[in-house]
Amino acid sequence: MNSPNEIYSLPRSRLARWLAAPGEQTPRDIRVALVGTLFGTLPIFFGGVFNTIAVAGVLVRRHPTLPFKVWFFAEVTVCVLRFIVLLISRRRAAAGRSTPTDLYLLLAPLWGATVGYGAFVSAVSGDWVAATLSFLSAAAMVGGICFRNFAAPRLVAVMIFLSLGPCCLGALVAHEPVLLLTLLQIPFYLFAMSVAAQRLNGLLISTMKAEREHSHRARHDALTGLLNREGLFRAANRVGSTPIAAGSTVLFVDLDGFKLVNDAHGHEAGDLLLVQVALRLRSLAGKDALIARMGGDEFVIIDCPSVRPAHELAALVTEAIERPFDLAPGLLVKVGASVGLATVTEASADVDQVLRHADMAMYAAKRQKAFARRHAETAGKTADGVAASPLSSSYLSPEQGD
Repeated sequence: MNSPNEIYSLPRSRLARWLAAPGEQTPRDIRVALVGTLFGTLPIFFGGVFNTIAVAGVLVRRHPTLPFKVWFFAEVTVCVLRFIVLLISRRRAAAGRSTPTDLYLLLAPLWGATVGYGAFVSAVSGDWVAATLSFLSAAAMVGGICFRNFAAPRLVAVMIFLSLGPCCLGALVAHEPVLLLTLLQIPFYLFAMSVAAQRLNGLLISTMKAEREHSHRARHDALTGLLNREGLFRAANRVGSTPIAAGSTVLFVDLDGFKLVNDAHGHEAGDLLLVQVALRLRSLAGKDALIARMGGDEFVIIDCPSVRPAHELAALVTEAIERPFDLAPGLLVKVGASVGLATVTEASADVDQVLRHADMAMYAAKRQKAFARRHAETAGKTADGVAASPLSSSYLSPEQGD
């Protein structure tokens, strides 16, 4: 099993892409995972290498002729090359660098061809022991080929054809009628194992899609499609990501008047409101920003460092939420927002700590708004003579809250 940190490059050449093509349309991340499985299962790899080199070595001692010497030399050369490329690929993948996937894929059929060549020269040698051993070796390889490479069904079919196909040719020219039975056995075997590889491939892709769907649901809010609390913390702490880098802006947003909408128009209207709020937040935040619904009517935006000041983003958010929401024909509602601000510094880059600061600032904004509303109700007017709105928006940073 490969480490989750090992990412193998997708093939680039036309032939390698064709060989590695999965059995159905798949997202890119699943194709990357499928290619990664081709580099795993080392015990099967070494078992196959040992088997083919051992058989070629035994038979070249039995028949020290040029065809058998060529077979042994080709077998050793291809197996050593495959092993070297495999080691290089695994090390580069672990280091996050591009891997020689094309070369690795193209060496696999070449290995199958050396196995098939050995079966052919053994069959035409007239030595029944050699023919039996090489045919048995080629057949034994088919199971490993299928179960090691079923992530790429075409590769499986090509390797089986190249390793077993020459057995049929050898049977035709060996002048041994009993070997002609292979003309019936091998095509059936090729078809059966190819179908098995395709079905295993389909099961693997279905499993990967289900796992990714489950992971997506676990990390995203089902109503709005935004990240949920767990998804936000995972994304912010993901290795190699920079959304919580120093200079990032963190906004904690709480809707004002959301309960009134729920009580007056029902939970369905409240859900529609939350969805539309999420859409507006998405349109305002940067493309690399993290946006999450923390639960209820609370949202968080972590915007990576940009030229836009934090207070400007907060003002845009409050202005966007103040605009009326058209939830249904004849149903126009207005809400406000209390927004807490926090800016990530080198000394406070922990996402949990920064969120607590933004949360405290949001509640400070709420308290200030409530105080201003009570004061306005007592005085009858605000300082500038305009009646106070219970749904007005405000935002504070922790320092202002103090």
